[in-house]
Amino acid sequence: MSQSSPSVPTALQRPHFVGIGGAGMSGIAKILAQRGAQVAGSDARDSQTAQALRALGVTVHLGHDASHLAPDATAVVVSSAIRQENPELAAARERGVPVVHRSDALAALMEDARPIAVAGTHGKTTTTSMLAVALTALGLEPSYAIGGDLDAPGSNAHHGGGEVFVAEADESDRSFHAYSPEVAVVLNVELDHHANYASMEEIYDSFETFVGRIRPGGTLVVSADQAGAVELTARVRDLGGLRIVTVGESEHADVRITRINARGLTSEVSVLLDGRMLTFTVSVPGRHYAHNAVAALAAGIAAGVPARNLASALARYTGVKRRLQLKGEAAGVQVIDSYAHHPTEMAADLEAIRGAAGADARVLVVFQPHLFSRTRELAVEMGAALALADASLVLDIYPAREDPIPGVTSALIIDAARAAGADVTAGHDTDAVPEAVAGMAKPGDLVLTMGAGDVTDLGPRILARLAD
Repeated sequence: MSQSSPSVPTALQRPHFVGIGGAGMSGIAKILAQRGAQVAGSDARDSQTAQALRALGVTVHLGHDASHLAPDATAVVVSSAIRQENPELAAARERGVPVVHRSDALAALMEDARPIAVAGTHGKTTTTSMLAVALTALGLEPSYAIGGDLDAPGSNAHHGGGEVFVAEADESDRSFHAYSPEVAVVLNVELDHHANYASMEEIYDSFETFVGRIRPGGTLVVSADQAGAVELTARVRDLGGLRIVTVGESEHADVRITRINARGLTSEVSVLLDGRMLTFTVSVPGRHYAHNAVAALAAGIAAGVPARNLASALARYTGVKRRLQLKGEAAGVQVIDSYAHHPTEMAADLEAIRGAAGADARVLVVFQPHLFSRTRELAVEMGAALALADASLVLDIYPAREDPIPGVTSALIIDAARAAGADVTAGHDTDAVPEAVAGMAKPGDLVLTMGAGDVTDLGPRILARLAD
């Protein structure tokens, strides 16, 4: 690789990523490697992501150790999930190596591009992916950084030769304040990430800051249907130099959805745009995915892409891994993986699958709560969402970056679900889950593995047990 590149900031020419296998971190590392930077990093364990990085010439160390930090490293890149006592981060501080947050690294990569940043409590990954796939299909060669791997071409990031850079903008730790997009999308605004936000007012303030960073003359694409997004629109409407485009089923929406027809695992969507009707196919089921597609359509139009071309190209989108991803079928039972971990997402995915299922099909869920803080605040709502399934197994909480909170366990969700009339069982032993699901499922049923943790690993094991 070259020692430097005009498209690589000086500080990022030889970066070291702590936790390089993460969805956001790996994407930035891939783009830097594709631009010619000498990238290295470490992760707790080997993975397909690590192998893909190595294929690009990236050095990936397993485990965390101060010795992994190269003598000539120009920066250490971290996310908010990296603890301060991490030995590589400590070594960087001792040696005076600059520490760069993931969001600042991504912002530096987008600086000379025309950025489209997609934000919202839910749907960011899907909407960003839809737009990236459509622009690629149109030959516009966008760069993109997404929080999940596209079904095709199978990566979460790419350095393209075109002007547009499509990026997922994460509000969880306020890191989206680092971006200055030409077009910003806000899909919805709800209270989540309770370790960082204490109230809806803090959420609104954070999203207002994000919208305030849109480049002069830029565009905000925002939902006309979701209450939090409508409130945000009212708060930012008087910002100077900002064009606002509302999307949704509201009769007042600038890009108005007039019809969503479910067609098995796809949808046909019609929108009214500047007095013209436009109809296109969305290759994933559910009303919320149709709304994501229309938001992507409006963002692409705001960037100057002809509406009809973009609508046709959106049909090329085939999904993102873990977003209602069909993992396979065995013994007449389909196993689908869902990343949903917030009650709104859970209910939306369950309603989508219910709409796509046959009249006699049952929907069975293996749900893994994600984060103790989220469970403490939203256990009742999670339980209510699980009542939309015919039966559920609820696993222990996936802690991710958090330490346990006394009294907060998955039992809170189970109790709430049972109070809502749901058929719910505790699944403390994950090794026993495939057998339990195989005993419950009948031909024609659909099984969802649901959650943002390692519940996704159970899908292949359930399929194998069903096949037996």
